[in-house]
This record gives sequence, C-alpha cells and structure tokens, in this order.
Amino acid sequence: MSKNWQQYIDIVRSMVKPALGCTEPIAAAYASSVLANMLEGLGELDCLELEISDNLYKNSMGVFVPGTGKIGVPIAAACGFIGGDSEAELNVLAQLTPDHVAKAQSLIDENKVSVKRATADQPIYCKAKAIVGQNQATVIISGNHSQIVHKELNGDVLISLNTEDASKPGASSLVNDANLSVQKIYEFAENVPYEEIEFILEARNLNIALSDEGMTNKYGLQVGRSMQANIESGLYGNSLSDKIVMLTSAASDARMGGATLPAMSNYGSGNQGIAATIPVCITADHVSASDEQLARALILSHLGAIYIKSYYPSLSAFCGNTATSAAAAMAIVYLMGGSKEQSYHAIMNVLSDTSGMVCDGAKATCAMKVGSSSSAAVKAVMVAMKGNAPQRQGIIGVDVEDAIKNVGQMVSCGMSSTNDVIIDIMSDGR
Repeated sequence: MSKNWQQYIDIVRSMVKPALGCTEPIAAAYASSVLANMLEGLGELDCLELEISDNLYKNSMGVFVPGTGKIGVPIAAACGFIGGDSEAELNVLAQLTPDHVAKAQSLIDENKVSVKRATADQPIYCKAKAIVGQNQATVIISGNHSQIVHKELNGDVLISLNTEDASKPGASSLVNDANLSVQKIYEFAENVPYEEIEFILEARNLNIALSDEGMTNKYGLQVGRSMQANIESGLYGNSLSDKIVMLTSAASDARMGGATLPAMSNYGSGNQGIAATIPVCITADHVSASDEQLARALILSHLGAIYIKSYYPSLSAFCGNTATSAAAAMAIVYLMGGSKEQSYHAIMNVLSDTSGMVCDGAKATCAMKVGSSSSAAVKAVMVAMKGNAPQRQGIIGVDVEDAIKNVGQMVSCGMSSTNDVIIDIMSDGR
C-alpha cells in the first residue's frame, strides 16, 4: 500500500472517532477529568474554574449533557471532574452514574464551579483550573476537542506545546501533508484493500443505533418521530429520500437530547458524523450493497467531509453539515452506480444549495439542519445523476475543487463577523 494511502487512513482514524455527547461541553468535561486525575487523593475540590472560547460557549448553551438531563458547561465540567474517565477522551462521560451527577450538581450549588468566556485565537479553546487545598492544577485544550497543549501541577509544567504546534492540530495539517484532492479520495476509496478500511463500518453501527434511539424515545423536537407519525397518517411520503431525512434527523434528536449512546463523529462533530454516515447506510440498504461497497462509500463520505472542512475553521458561523452532506452525496452517487464525474457534480450541487446555512449553536434544532442538509444531498444526487451541476454560478467555480476552495474562503474570510453577531444574540437571550 502506498504511503499516501496510509496517510489517508491515518486521517480518517484521527478525525472519525466515537464521541458521547456534543463535543463542545464534552471538551470541558475531558479537561476537568484530567484535572481530577492529576489531583486524585489530595483532598476535596475547593473550586473548578473554566475559561472557554466564544465558539465553545456558543455550542454549549443549548445542548444536553448525556446522562444528566441538564444543559451547559458547568454540569459537563463538574461531571467530568467527579465521574469522568480521562483515558476515554471524547467518551469521558460514558461511565457516569446518577450519584456522580448528584455530586456534580452539589459542586455547582456550592458555587465551586465557574465558567467564563475567554479571548482566544483558536475556535476550540478551554482552560480549566482546579484547586484542592494547597494544590492547583491547570489544563488547556486548544485546536481540537481533546488536544492538551498545556498541563501544569503546582507550578510544574508537565506539557507545553509551542504556538505553531498548537495552532496546526488535526485534520488541516494532516490534509496538507497528504496533498489530498477529491479525485485522490475517490481513487483511494475505490481501490484500497477492503481490510484496510473495514474499520469504518463501526460508524454504521454507532450512528444507526443512535437513530434507532431517536425513533424510539422522545428527544428534543422529535423531528424523526414527527415524520414517522405523518408517514403513518398519509401526510408524508415513505420514499428513500424521506427515510434518509427522517432517520438522520432522529439520530441528531437523540444526540442533542442527551442520549447516553455515542455517535461516530467527523472532524469533532457528532452531528456531522451522523450526516456523513446515515444517508449512505440507508442508500446502501436500498441498493443491497455489500459491506465492502458500504465501507468504500463511507470512506468517500467521511474523508471527503474532512477534506472539504479542512479549508475553514473547525468552529464558525457556517453549519458544517452542508460540507458533510456534500461528501455524503458523492458517496450516494457511488452506491447508485453513478460515475466519478457525477459524484463531483453532487458535491457542487449541495454546496450551491445549503452553503448559506449558519451555525447558531448546538441544540435541538440541529436535527432540523441535519435533516435539511441530508435532504439537499438527495436532491443533489438526483440532479447529478442526470449529468447536471452549476458552473461559475455564485460561489460555485469551474469545478469541484474550486467550489470547495470558494466555500472555504467564504467561511474563513466572510463569516467571522456573522459569528460574532450570532454569539451576541445568543448571549443576550433574545
């Protein structure tokens, strides 16, 4: 196997991971769990202080923390300190019990937990400090949701990454090193030995289970369950397209509603992992694809999404489900027997459709956006399979690579002020 192909596999393994709960409050829980591990056996907690970036703040305001029935960074951080497993990273709260939650809430009630917004260069930034008696520990996460760039105990620095290392984590540097392109991704997914990518099928297992949970129980706005009820009443259809939107939305319902099941995330986002996975899996069932065909399609979707998102900040005013669903559309065309060019067209079609969708934090309505982007993916596939795609229209350039770069420029250069306004609106509680 070529060196480049091994790099592609490393990218997927690095950026497609199980995550329990919305990854922004979970980052705070992870940082707090590391503090607890550092201070274990030294006494009772006196205070836990967190400073988080605006984007982390935005994506933590309205989303439930799994196993708690509660919203926000304070409960996530307190639970991470009391019952978190620091070795599990984004699954840090997987072993949380009701007793842990009760003890965590008591810390909040005793005013031992504080959270404030920080001025940070990185979209993902969390500084957590804990004091136990005469002992003090500090952990800083920056760049991605589980990257510790600074770790300090009683004045002794245990970890300290320099500015350059901390500012180039995760997919962006990996993608740049691998010199990725949509064409290279497609050729890799088609030809890599199946046994090298079989691991990606775990995305199906985790995210379909989450969808089943969302269809079975009441979470959030119950988008998936509402669609099911209207299918049964005859108000809504039961086509492949409808099923994709319903079951993808249901998984997001469960995730945003605090279900205690992990999602297979993509680029640090569970919802985007859902959008990259479930529409592809449902299409695979529809066309009776083999596990090998599904694995190749999931690689197209997940690696394609990582590539598109490497062109802009990991958290911004842009709803990343657009980019993820564009990659999912490419994978759906592949499963339906379309050509490579038609797969490229599907990406361009999605980006031309929903690239104006903004991110206003993680919350129940994310299920609506996941459904909208997945619906756009199906529509894009239908148009692409007829050989049609925009060219030099709006932000869509001459070809798929231009379209991806243009979206990246729009988000990176054009949406920072939009993000500030969104955060201000949310902070004012309007």
